Amino acid sequence: MDNLLLIIVGAAVIIAVAYAVFNYLCVRKMEEGTERMGEIAGAVRIGANAFIRYEYKLVSIIGSVIAVLVFIVISWQAAIAFVIGAVMSAAAGFLGMKIATYANVRVTNKARETGDLGKTLKVAFRGGSVMGLCVAGFALLGVIIVYCIFGLAAGQIKDIAEGTVGKNFITTLPASFTMTLSGYALGCSIIAMFNRVGGGIYTKAADMGADLVGKTEAHIPEDDPRNPATIADNVGDNVGDVAGLGSDLLESYVGAILSAIILACELFMHNAFFDTVFLNRMLLFPVVFAGCGLIACVIGISYILLKPRLSENVHMELNIATWISAGVTVAAGVVLSYFMFRDIDSAVFKAENVGFKVGAFSPWLASVCGIGAGIIIGIISEYYTSYDYKPTKKIAGASKEGPALTVTQGLATGMISCMLPVVVLAVAIFGSYSIAGMYGIACAAFGMLSFVAATVSVDTYGPISDNAGGIAEMSGLDPSVREITDKLDSVGNTTAAIGKGFAIGSAAFAALSLMTSYLYAFTDQTVTELILNIVQPLTLCGALCGAAMPFLFSGMLIEAVAKAARKMVEEVRRQFREIDGLMEGETMPDYKTCIEISSQGALKEMRVPCIMSILFPIVTGFIFGPMFVAGVLIGATVTAIMLAIFCGNSGGAWDNAKKYIEAGGVEGEGKGSSAHDASVVGDTVGDPLKDTVGPSLDILIKIMSTVSLVAVVVFSKYNLFELVGLI
Repeated sequence: MDNLLLIIVGAAVIIAVAYAVFNYLCVRKMEEGTERMGEIAGAVRIGANAFIRYEYKLVSIIGSVIAVLVFIVISWQAAIAFVIGAVMSAAAGFLGMKIATYANVRVTNKARETGDLGKTLKVAFRGGSVMGLCVAGFALLGVIIVYCIFGLAAGQIKDIAEGTVGKNFITTLPASFTMTLSGYALGCSIIAMFNRVGGGIYTKAADMGADLVGKTEAHIPEDDPRNPATIADNVGDNVGDVAGLGSDLLESYVGAILSAIILACELFMHNAFFDTVFLNRMLLFPVVFAGCGLIACVIGISYILLKPRLSENVHMELNIATWISAGVTVAAGVVLSYFMFRDIDSAVFKAENVGFKVGAFSPWLASVCGIGAGIIIGIISEYYTSYDYKPTKKIAGASKEGPALTVTQGLATGMISCMLPVVVLAVAIFGSYSIAGMYGIACAAFGMLSFVAATVSVDTYGPISDNAGGIAEMSGLDPSVREITDKLDSVGNTTAAIGKGFAIGSAAFAALSLMTSYLYAFTDQTVTELILNIVQPLTLCGALCGAAMPFLFSGMLIEAVAKAARKMVEEVRRQFREIDGLMEGETMPDYKTCIEISSQGALKEMRVPCIMSILFPIVTGFIFGPMFVAGVLIGATVTAIMLAIFCGNSGGAWDNAKKYIEAGGVEGEGKGSSAHDASVVGDTVGDPLKDTVGPSLDILIKIMSTVSLVAVVVFSKYNLFELVGLI
């Protein structure tokens, strides 16, 4: 049966990737439009390719060093898995960026030719679906490769079942399947961190430079061809909001699936249960459930692409696609859970630290807790970020009083928006634990992201639409074209906030599961019940330091954006001042210099925060030991969740408040008014929060958890405090 289930997952991957290829080719066959549109799209494409090439060159050097260290200290299996994870994550990000740079101009042209919102939505969503299907397809492909080669063929699962875990070839440290899986997750995390941070710095430096000088000082429209930073801004949408997003959610998806598999291994090795059939089913369930979710997403995506006529309500159509994906996943999950666990003895379900309270349906119900939590968090995010609702309208209204009140009202909205999502997470964590123990919390994590292909497709359509609007503006097309793309982009801001809610929610579940695995990794195998004493001084000190870590990380990212944006502002002002005829539209600006400023700023500034997030748990572990790092993980997880929700929702609300004013939502105000200028300032403040800091925080807590899990087998035995104690 197990082989049959793996074949089903493999078939799901093949179907998803084939569908992605089909959609890619369909987009490429469409017309680009006028010669001017093609030139602008080509410039954006060249800039995005150049940045991603330089970024991947830097990441490959750092990744190679990490792979060698993993090979020497942990195991060769973990090192190979690390490389597989890095390749899968990098490929998903690259292909998603590639299709976005082709789809943007096709969206513009479809709006120009048809003037139809529904037809234009189809093109943007088809482009986004390539990214969504590649993210889930490549992630699952890597999991299957690692599972089959190392878990089955190399016998690492059998070693765990027989209690004969192998040793590293240099040290006496265990080289188990959990370490191999952790290596794969770490590879995905490294690429995601650099893509998110590097792309986020790039896109926000360009965006802030373009807005602050172009809109508020020169009073020219957004994406006006006279603005030297417009091409860099559009390049940034692709490298930050597309490539960064894809790698980010691939890493979240992988982390959620593998946290459940790793936890099942640790529970078995610590004698929580003794049934090897049950072990194999617990290891396989997350992978097969994800495969079912991938098939469900193909169905949900097809709803939009195959429906003959889409309505003018873009948000409703996108929501229906997501709901179909979620509904089919839930329906398939109940059948799968019963089919896989129906023949397990009920005594095994009741074993200590297993706690399957509802028998064979326990894993499914726990995953439904995650799905339900994700949907509710998405609804809450929509309420706080969409200009259909009161919070964003209040920010728009405050803009009439100037930028200070715009920023103040946005801060208040972001802070208030943290409470309800955290309550939902808490209820889901407690509910999933009550249903299926710690394994249930891991089930909630992959349940929340089981239809990630659909959510990423919806997310990616946003920056594609944003780029399409920029191309329309720079090409001098009829304003009606920009109106269509702006409607799509406005919904994209809300869907992006919803996607970020899913990402941070799943990160909380996955981090908690990895935390349990981390504690098991250095605990004697005769111990079945874990107790972490948070008031023990070393652990408490670690929690305090860990709680400060997301603030330090966020501050460094904001400062990095500010540095690059400052240079961009100076360059845009210089060109407006020194290039004769630029403001009159008689001379073209120097786009290339602005692209270089964003690229150099991002590549330079992303190194320290990314490397710090990797080294912090390792360095503190070798100095203070595993209990200090346990505190670090708890503190960092708690504060990162709050900060990520705050950043995502406040930034999204500021952005949509600006769009609400532009759409005429505030009486007597519009583009060029003082209220609009104030809303642009608010949007600019929110840009690095929602697109750089917020998305990077969920990667931060998972990369710290994964690095700690990989390294704890070393620093639990060799650390300065242990050495001092021996002396």
